[in-house]
Amino acid sequence: MTSPVLRNPGPVVAVVGPTGSGKSDLGVSLAQALDGEVINADALQFYRGMDIGTAKISVEERQGIPHHLLDIMDVTEEASVADFQEQCRAAIAEIHSRGKRAILVGGSGLYIRAGLDVLEFPGTDPSVRKQLEEECEVLGLAALRTRLEDVDPVSAGRLGDARRVIRALEVHALTGRPFSSFMPRRQYFQPALQIGLSVDREVLRERLALRVHSMVDAGLLNEVRTLDHAGLRQGKTASRALGYAQFLKVLDGEADAAAAASETIVATRQFARRQLTWFRADPRIAWFDWQDPDLVSKTVAAAGQD
Repeated sequence: MTSPVLRNPGPVVAVVGPTGSGKSDLGVSLAQALDGEVINADALQFYRGMDIGTAKISVEERQGIPHHLLDIMDVTEEASVADFQEQCRAAIAEIHSRGKRAILVGGSGLYIRAGLDVLEFPGTDPSVRKQLEEECEVLGLAALRTRLEDVDPVSAGRLGDARRVIRALEVHALTGRPFSSFMPRRQYFQPALQIGLSVDREVLRERLALRVHSMVDAGLLNEVRTLDHAGLRQGKTASRALGYAQFLKVLDGEADAAAAASETIVATRQFARRQLTWFRADPRIAWFDWQDPDLVSKTVAAAGQD
């Protein structure tokens, strides 16, 4: 008996935009309309227990829509774009194999591109990295930059700090290719559509402030305290997350909750501006007004039913 032929689910859909713009809710609505499932592309929502401070969508808010790559890491682990790419593409393939539509949702620009674009991530070698770091200490950055100019003049002209110069030399040592040859291209790995949420910046500023205060009222400090006991400070990625870094200072007696909230609001607004700059630079994104009452119907039409 032959297996049934599943319909082509259509291009991968990605919902992108700044934090606080309503991506999670739109992702659920699109999944309901397109018979899809959501893949998380927010790096900080990989972490178990980081719920309040990341505005992670709750089980109830998911409305029965499967969500992939949520709560997959402990706070002590370091997030990796290369690992995400592998996991994301495996999830897309598995979802599409069942005739469902894969819908990426997130504001981590590099992670979105890793999931959608032709993008290579060269490996690392701690011993090579250590040797280059030692050479930098002894010989100085200028000597390493001169070496980089010989093998990769493009990267030498672009990279300024020691960490990036060392990384470029490490990649060349491991692959024999210039680091610049791994730079991303705006070319989809497979058919895709990006839906961007266009925001009123002043309204978003106020919304982000209210959201941070709501997080504090919901128990952000206690969440940080619990995660601190679970090793939050040892996590290179998680410990630097917005809200968590600020409220660790409260636990250390270096700030009060009001000061931590104010610092978090400022940092979150700055982050939202960086996200907008990143996504606005991609001409492939189709933008929709985040407050349009017909947002769902318009984005469903853009994504297509077939």
